Amino acid sequence: MLYRHGDVLVQHVDSQQWTQVRAAAHPRPGAVLARGEVTGHSHRFRDPAQVQLYTAGAETFVQVTAPSADLIHEEHATITLPQGTYRVWMQREYSPEAIRRVID
Repeated sequence: MLYRHGDVLVQHVDSQQWTQVRAAAHPRPGAVLARGEVTGHSHRFRDPAQVQLYTAGAETFVQVTAPSADLIHEEHATITLPQGTYRVWMQREYSPEAIRRVID
C-alpha cells in the first residue's frame, strides 16, 4: 500500500521487510516526518503517542503503534494510517543541475 501526502510518500512494509531493517534502525524523537522549507508547515502525526519514528541509514520508517494514526499538514487532507510499519521518503525532482527534493 502506498500513500501520498503532498511531497511525502509512505509505503507499508511487511513484517519480514521490517525485520531485515530493524537491526540497523535507531529510534528518532518526535512525530514530524518533514518540514516545508518555504512555508514552515510540517507533515506530522496529530498524536505523537500513536507513532514511533526510526532512522535506518538514509531511510526513515514509522511504526503506527495505535489502531490508527492521522498524518496532518496545513495544506493537505489528513491521511489515516492503520497500525503497521511504513517506509517514508520525500518526492524528488530532476533538473539539469541536480536531482533534488521537492520544496514544499
